Amino acid sequence: MRIAIASGKGGTGKTTLAVSLALVLAETHPVELVDCDVEEPNDHIFLSPIIHERKPVEVLVPEVDREACLGCGACAKACRYGALVVIGRKVFFHYELCHGCGLCRMVCPTEAIREVPRTIGWIERGEGKGLPFLQGVLNVGEPRATPVIRALKEMADPKRIRILDSPPGTGCPMVETVRGTDYVILVTEPTPFGLHDLQAALAVTE
Repeated sequence: MRIAIASGKGGTGKTTLAVSLALVLAETHPVELVDCDVEEPNDHIFLSPIIHERKPVEVLVPEVDREACLGCGACAKACRYGALVVIGRKVFFHYELCHGCGLCRMVCPTEAIREVPRTIGWIERGEGKGLPFLQGVLNVGEPRATPVIRALKEMADPKRIRILDSPPGTGCPMVETVRGTDYVILVTEPTPFGLHDLQAALAVTE
């Protein structure tokens, strides 16, 4: 079973609830706490876990062979995200816009583009207060949190109840966290702003 704890905004007590729920359930059930807030993971502050495994998360990004490249612009035309630009028959790559689809490599007529791995973050596994613990850590400055969250969910133990502490908000990281879960608990605060953001988060989960 996978239970996501989410919120439409930060500061609602989401992490406190996620850690508390995991600790209480662990008294009678096999549980694993998974901190999916990879940009600002905080669950470890409550648990002070001992980390015994650290694994890199890599994505494939294009690398252009300048000697083989004709500067034809086929890659730039194919990229729907604008990650490749041809100026003066030279290809320039904007990593922040790349989604790693590999289309640029496939359309290159001279096979001048190859995909190389780039480490964007880490998965850490450990245990704190008797509770199995997983967290993702996105490297500073990296724009793509979802590959780290996806890898984190894949490493979670399917034999345990997995409590997923979601990133706040309603963007792609939150969507990736709650995707495929059995239940989503939305945490809010008693203010007009809290109600507004709760409604937005509810719309996303529905």
